[in-house]
Amino acid sequence: MNRPERFRPPSVDAILHSAGAMVAIERHGRQATTAAIRHLLEQLRDGGRPFTASIEELGRATLDRLEERARPSQRPVINLTGTVLHTNLGRALLAEEAIEAVVTAMRAPTNLEYEIEAGSRGERDAHVRGLIRELTGAEDALLVNNNASAVLLVLNTFAKDREAVVSRGELIEIGGAFRMPDIMARAGAILREIGTTNRTHLKDYAEAIGPQTGLLLKVHTSNYVVQGFTAEVAPEELAKLAQAHGLPFVDDLGSGTLIDLARWGLRHEKTVQDALKGGANLVTFSGDKLLGGPQAGIVAGRQDLIAKLARNPLKRALRLDKLRLAALEATLRLYRDPDRLAERLPTLRLFTRTAEELRAMAGRLRPRVAAAVGTAWAVEAVDCASQIGSGALPLETLPSAGLALRPAGKAAGSAVEKLAAAFRAVPVPMIGRIAQGALIFDLRCLEDEALFAAQLQALKPEAPNALA
Repeated sequence: MNRPERFRPPSVDAILHSAGAMVAIERHGRQATTAAIRHLLEQLRDGGRPFTASIEELGRATLDRLEERARPSQRPVINLTGTVLHTNLGRALLAEEAIEAVVTAMRAPTNLEYEIEAGSRGERDAHVRGLIRELTGAEDALLVNNNASAVLLVLNTFAKDREAVVSRGELIEIGGAFRMPDIMARAGAILREIGTTNRTHLKDYAEAIGPQTGLLLKVHTSNYVVQGFTAEVAPEELAKLAQAHGLPFVDDLGSGTLIDLARWGLRHEKTVQDALKGGANLVTFSGDKLLGGPQAGIVAGRQDLIAKLARNPLKRALRLDKLRLAALEATLRLYRDPDRLAERLPTLRLFTRTAEELRAMAGRLRPRVAAAVGTAWAVEAVDCASQIGSGALPLETLPSAGLALRPAGKAAGSAVEKLAAAFRAVPVPMIGRIAQGALIFDLRCLEDEALFAAQLQALKPEAPNALA
């Protein structure tokens, strides 16, 4: 390749002694810094353009590249979507007590599977089993890494090569194209669907029971509602039918809550306690949704059935690590004091924020946002409707408030998408939603106004292009 006469880059050693490279060596090491310089020079050579950058500029460029490479892939964002339990943004935020418990468990060996008093091997689920029994009234409990795993373990234990009877109207699909029939197949269970999409009767279950039946399954339709000409069988009736045939009755709650949300003005959602009182032998639910803890799957119910689940070899493959167990234990302890739960559990605290509080915040932040985006954008304080998220209470919305950012004049349709991208490009990405030609920032999940304001300083918005 012919090189321009002016292409005379400095030596790697000269760049290593620049201010930027010295910082890079301190932060990232000499080997990584040297490799980054060589890669940068090679790119400049391949570009075939005259060399003009100074040694100091090359040092700073090297530092910038190494800093970008060192940035964690998973990093904090500001959730302005209006969805509290946003699956793509990590669902429930942990309480401070849970965070402290995780940090403590990270810093030292723990008695994860060790009985201190007896000086012998212990069982990891014992750290939270007692709390779950106390809070739900269940005879026993078992932990796995999420609710899908809980359902998988139950089906594999009691319905492998046998039939799992479930209403056709409850064969749900949740995020990521996860379908209940698929998890049944992976568990080795034979799907026996009964009834119709909108109506299933007790006789449908009774007629389906035979020598190959392994269990009766009820699945909570947490992310949709069937309305109109409908019928479903009450859990109490299913429990009696299952008992008469000596079959386990399993109630999969999906999300799962340990406290009546109606206490804070939300619609009542069936609790784990409700499911157990309704006759379910086993109840499966999540740790990181309405419960407000870490990702986990919990099975609560009859002691003899839990013991069979614990003996399944899959249990070891699906078990929780010490960090999530520590976080879950700390979260469950908060439920012992329901009067202060809304103050201490972030999920519930975000659910219970008032529209008036959020409108006041929108009023404070509107001028700052308007100044950051410039006169090409109109910024308006608006009322919003937040969502619970993660399939919980699909028809329930929370009166909220936020900001709507619209092009001030006639602009190209891509202008709002570009503005949303600019907000995602700040150091702590600000994630809103686009609706009705505007970028909407729902403020329900924003608790750190100073952090929000700091990101505006780094914003580099493009003015919307007017249409011809």
